[in-house]
Amino acid sequence: MMSTSDEPNNNNDTVRDLTGYEVVVGIAGGIAAYKVCSVVSGLVQRGAGTTCVMTEAATHFVTPLTFQTLSGRRAVTSIWGQEEDYYPDHIGLNERADLLLIAPATANIIAKIAHGIADDILSTTMVGATCPVLIAPAMNCNMWSNPVVQANVAKLRELGFHFVGPGQGWLACRAVGAGRMEEPDVILDAVAKLLKADPPKSMTMG
Repeated sequence: MMSTSDEPNNNNDTVRDLTGYEVVVGIAGGIAAYKVCSVVSGLVQRGAGTTCVMTEAATHFVTPLTFQTLSGRRAVTSIWGQEEDYYPDHIGLNERADLLLIAPATANIIAKIAHGIADDILSTTMVGATCPVLIAPAMNCNMWSNPVVQANVAKLRELGFHFVGPGQGWLACRAVGAGRMEEPDVILDAVAKLLKADPPKSMTMG
């Protein structure tokens, strides 16, 4: 029988590998938003400070309370912030963030980022981003293959934005093809790889 000392390490020995990092998770309006619950939970379990920023459309798929409960922080849903706040959310978030993850990234939010449009809390946060940005696209296969969408993606890649997915498979619209948001574990691995390329801002800020 395996002794206690010979037993493999449990997850608690490795799960805190992102301690000290701050991640802003931007959630756009798509059915794949439900998968982001697992991503947020995974980030928190691995020690990353996680703040969720939601478009108004995203709140129709998953409630802000769900992400607040998973992250342990208020989900930001408006550019105006809370009455007691004296500092715009999008500025404070960008100053602290080590990574900005957009998931699901719809054709709409990809277009806004590519063209510098800032008309809600998520797109405004993106315009002010000073950290690496990871985009996890999710949309219908015909939308993903649209030349305009592909041109926006190519532009963002050229500007240094990172992408994970999309994958191939069954889509919520009952089509089969490219456009399915990557699974949470794949997204988490991509986030961790980008974060670990540099020390947390919290270690370098005075």
